[in-house]
Amino acid sequence: MGGDKSVMLAAGGTGGHLYPAYALAEALAKRRIAVDLVTDTRGDRYGTGFPARKIYQVPSATAGSNPVKAAYAAIQLSRGVAAAHKMLGEVKPAAVIGFGGYPTFPPLLAAKLRGIPTAVHEQNAVLGRANRMLASRVNAIATSFTETKLIDGALVSKAHLTGNPVRAIVIDAARRNYWRPEPGQPVRLTVFGGSQGARFFSDTVPPALALLPPAQRIRLQVTQQARAEDVIRVKAAYAESAIACEVAPFFADLPARIAESHLVIGRAGASTIAELTVIGRPAILVPLPHSLDNDQLHNASRVAESGGAWCIQQSDLTAERLAAEIEMLLSRPAMLANAAAAAKALGQPQAVEKLADLAVALIEGRLV
Repeated sequence: MGGDKSVMLAAGGTGGHLYPAYALAEALAKRRIAVDLVTDTRGDRYGTGFPARKIYQVPSATAGSNPVKAAYAAIQLSRGVAAAHKMLGEVKPAAVIGFGGYPTFPPLLAAKLRGIPTAVHEQNAVLGRANRMLASRVNAIATSFTETKLIDGALVSKAHLTGNPVRAIVIDAARRNYWRPEPGQPVRLTVFGGSQGARFFSDTVPPALALLPPAQRIRLQVTQQARAEDVIRVKAAYAESAIACEVAPFFADLPARIAESHLVIGRAGASTIAELTVIGRPAILVPLPHSLDNDQLHNASRVAESGGAWCIQQSDLTAERLAAEIEMLLSRPAMLANAAAAAKALGQPQAVEKLADLAVALIEGRLV
C-alpha cells in the first residue's frame, strides 16, 4: 500500500498488550503504513523503543466494584473519549486497532463515533474485560486461539483467528533448534514471571533447586528475572547452593535467553505463551492466581493439553514438588525434547502477517 495511510494502535501499558502491538507496528511499517500509538500514562515503560510515528496518551481508568472508584473511572473514561475524539480528528487514521486494557476503550469508542473502522485483538484464551466492552462496537475481533471463551452469539461472525503476534527478535530466536540436555552436560534454566517479575518464583525456585542432588545442581545455569528488591537475596540463595546464576529485574534479550533454555519456568500471560510456542521450548507454567477472568489458567491449560508444557497452579506448587518435577524432567531428556516439539507445533509465527492483512482489510473497507 502507499505511504499515505496510517493506523492508530491502542494498547494498555503492560508488556502483554504492548508487545503484540509492537509486532504489528513492525509489519505495517514494511507495508509502508504509518503507525501511531495511544496508551496510558505508563507509556513505554519496558524500553521497547516502540516503532510509532508518535505516541499519544489519553485519560483512562480501570473500572472497579467500589462505587467511588467506579464513578472516578467513568469520569476519566469520558475525558479520555473526548481527548481521543479530538486527537483522531487531527491524526485522521484509516483504522484503529486495540490490544486490550482499559486505555483502549476511549480511542476505540471515539473511532466508532467518527466512523473509523475498528478492530480489537485478544491475546488470551478468554475475551478480556475491555475487549468485551468493545466487542459489539468494533468491525472485527482478532483472536489468538482456535477457541476463545466468551466469543459467542453475534460476536462469532466478527472473529478472525490470527494468532498472537510476536516481535522480530522472537522470530529470530525461533531459528535456534532445541537440543535436549545430555547426561553430564550443562542445563540452562530460565525463570521469569512476566514483564514485572514474580516474587513467588524468587521465594520458591532457589530453595527448590537447592533440594536437587549435587550432581544435578552443578549442571545448572540459571537465568532468573526478579524484582529489584529481591535480586540480592536470590543471588545469595543460589551462591549458597553453588548454582551458577544470572539474576536481574529485566532482560531486554529475553527471547534469545528462552531460545538457549532447556526448560523454562514462568507465568502464563499471553505474550509468554506466544513467545514460548513460537520459539518452541518446554515449560513449567504457573498461572498467576486471581488474574482477571482466570485468563492465565486458560492459556496454560491450552499449552499443557498440547503436550508443550506442564501446568501447576501456584497453590499446589511447593519447593519440594518443584524440585521433584525438575529432577524427573532432567532424568528424561527425551520428554523435554518432545515437549519442545509440541510447543513449537502450537506456535504461530505467521500471526503478525495475518493481523497485518486484517489491518489492510479494515483500511480498504472490506470488514464492515
